Amino acid sequence: MPPVWPRSERVSVSSPALASDLDQAYEACRQETAQWAKTFYLGTLLLPPAKRRAIWAIYVWCRRTDELMDSPAAQALPAATLLERLDAWEGRTRGLFEGRSSDSFDRVMLDTLERFPQPLQAYLDMIEGQRMDVVKHRYADFAELELYCYRVAGTVGLMTQAVMGVDPAYTTAPWSERPDPTEAAVALGIANQLTNILRDVGEDRGRGRIYLPQEDLLRFGYSEAELLAGTLNDNWRALMTFQLERARAWFARSEAGVRWLSADARWPVWTSLRLYRGILDAIERRGFDVFNHRAFVPTAGKLLDLPCSFVLAQVH
Repeated sequence: MPPVWPRSERVSVSSPALASDLDQAYEACRQETAQWAKTFYLGTLLLPPAKRRAIWAIYVWCRRTDELMDSPAAQALPAATLLERLDAWEGRTRGLFEGRSSDSFDRVMLDTLERFPQPLQAYLDMIEGQRMDVVKHRYADFAELELYCYRVAGTVGLMTQAVMGVDPAYTTAPWSERPDPTEAAVALGIANQLTNILRDVGEDRGRGRIYLPQEDLLRFGYSEAELLAGTLNDNWRALMTFQLERARAWFARSEAGVRWLSADARWPVWTSLRLYRGILDAIERRGFDVFNHRAFVPTAGKLLDLPCSFVLAQVH
């Protein structure tokens, strides 16, 4: 079993002043999430307050991890320095699971881990995914890419699973099924990351990174040189059609697990799933031009989808 927060080392809010500090830190997490993850943020607003705060705290930890090696300042640093920073961050993260904090964002994570105990391994795996990003800029096949997607995004499903919770109807009756939504949670994270990769092809090439598997480029007769030049042709469209269908298949795999979730989490998860998958449709509508346009779901489209997601949450 992966280690979780040791109960003997948990820190609790024992004074109004500390509670106020935590509220301010959670508000900072909300603002960060709203600014940098608009589609994801909309889904979190549908959660009960305690759960949405926990999700914001986890998101900010993930963002801080990513910023260590992907911020504009970090991109100018040598690989050895980036790896040292990630090693230090791993040590600090292990400290979180031992009850130690260094700033207000750490303290909201301590509070989140106290309320929703989680496995440390998911956090360590994400840091390992960031190490991959430092040293690996090409992926030979989908097996390599899938491992990367699990580490940087599938792990988010594991981190948030305890927050979302499982519907007690599946666990209280002696004849009930014993659900395990883990596979679906990881699948949703992988689907989201594949979507990010397809949306950000143009941006990533500027940083010398190509996440599309080399075997797929070869299969569809589209060269790396063409990708770096932003060439739009029939081979590119065929390649992207294949990539979009692969991502949609991962979204489909994730759908099976939503029904296991607690009732107050199903609508938010369906909303996030459907809206993020909508980015794939936006890429298609743009004629697969991810070099000159950033695909997104307009605000009106997000609002119009909410009732559909609500209905799905009731019947699935």
